[in-house]
Amino acid sequence: MNLFRSTTTTLITSNSMNLSAFRRALFLIPLVLACFTFLPRLQAQLPSPAPDGGYPNGNTAEGDGALFNLTTGSFNTAVGSVALFSNTTADSNTAIGQGALFNNTTGPNNTAVGFEALVNNTTGAANTAVGTNALVGNTTGANNTAVGEDALFSDTTGDLNTAIGLEALAANTTGVHNTAVGSGALLSNITGVENTAVGNAALLFNTGDDNTATGYSALASETESNVLNGALDTADGAFALFSNTTGTANTAVGLSALRVNTTGNENTATGADALDSNTTGAANTANGVVALFNNTTGSFNIALGFAAGITLTTGDHNIDIGNVGVAGEANTIRIGNSNQTATYIAGISGAGVTGIAVKVNAAGQLGTPPSTARFKDDIRPMNEASEAILGLKPVTFRYKKEIDPERAPQFGLVAEDVAKVNPDLIARDAKGDVYTVRYDAVNAMLLNEFLKEHQKVKRLEAALAAVNKRLKAQDAKIDKVNAKLELTKPAPQVANNGQ
Repeated sequence: MNLFRSTTTTLITSNSMNLSAFRRALFLIPLVLACFTFLPRLQAQLPSPAPDGGYPNGNTAEGDGALFNLTTGSFNTAVGSVALFSNTTADSNTAIGQGALFNNTTGPNNTAVGFEALVNNTTGAANTAVGTNALVGNTTGANNTAVGEDALFSDTTGDLNTAIGLEALAANTTGVHNTAVGSGALLSNITGVENTAVGNAALLFNTGDDNTATGYSALASETESNVLNGALDTADGAFALFSNTTGTANTAVGLSALRVNTTGNENTATGADALDSNTTGAANTANGVVALFNNTTGSFNIALGFAAGITLTTGDHNIDIGNVGVAGEANTIRIGNSNQTATYIAGISGAGVTGIAVKVNAAGQLGTPPSTARFKDDIRPMNEASEAILGLKPVTFRYKKEIDPERAPQFGLVAEDVAKVNPDLIARDAKGDVYTVRYDAVNAMLLNEFLKEHQKVKRLEAALAAVNKRLKAQDAKIDKVNAKLELTKPAPQVANNGQ
């Protein structure tokens, strides 16, 4: 029997395609030999009454050799040649199909429906096998459920496994607490524990632990058995985490999410084709259809929204929200795109804070303007360059209502007028149109003009002081001359009126 009769499935090698035929032949040989061995006994010791009759203790048998060795077991039902053949004291088993529960001796509460279903079970209890060769290799494993041809085919002692679908968990031997739903789901699991696979070929080659895959071929290539390698992964969607081998703690939800990831760890992809191209990148979060689609080795990226970060490839530490990002860039935050024309962020207006003023350029990049010389070239004194501001015409105005509903009085400049005086003093928008005045530059030019005028005042004050000094010296000389003149004047004479 071949795995997946559809010719479109190419995930399994030719050796894997013959897996069931080989195993069936392997188990069929001892069964045939056993039948030949017991044939004389069957002919000579057929139970009485005939097989289509009832038996004591609520047992029912229909078929040659069915319940042949029963002693004290009760409430067993065997329908089919050599069904429950070896059962002696076990209770409450149901075997329907040739060889079903053939070797069961004391295992209770088993249900086997199908050719050779649970054929090798001996003491395992509470197993359910529905389908040809379902749980065919189980011996002592308990509480397993297998529905589908070759489901849990190789399980021997594994417990609490559930396999529903053609060859689901077919290679499992001792793994426990696994759930496989879908043809070929967890096909290659041998000893892995606590895996969940839902979908055809989900976790197809998995041998590791603690993985969850939902969808066609989800986590199909997971192979590692070490709990630290290829473990703790979750895939929900066709081809989700399809190529994962040793990547750990990944979550993929959506068609082809994290499809080619091999060794990348701790990635989360939600949405069809999210992180589709990621191979070794780690700690990425992509939420949205084709989010971070082209990321290959970049790590610690966050993308939120349809096609968010889709152009990112190898850069690290990016955050793209509603933005496609830029290939290869790193350490960048991009929020929104050209479709957004207004931004409202709570918690800013009215919140007192000190620090550096934030600027925004025409591309929408936020930042603080540096003043250190290490970011500057061609540093020269401003000299007369600042005299351009003397031609500016300050105005009073009110913003239009859509800008300022309060229509408060404003004081400033008109950008178009400033551009006529000095184009370097205005900033343009993304379209290249005049948008605003570079008031910081105007302030610097005002400072230069102030300093120039201040130097003029200082020179005038020095000149005036020198003049005052000379005047004082001249005044002193004049005072001396006046004093000498006073000394040379004749003494005043008094007239005698009596003479």
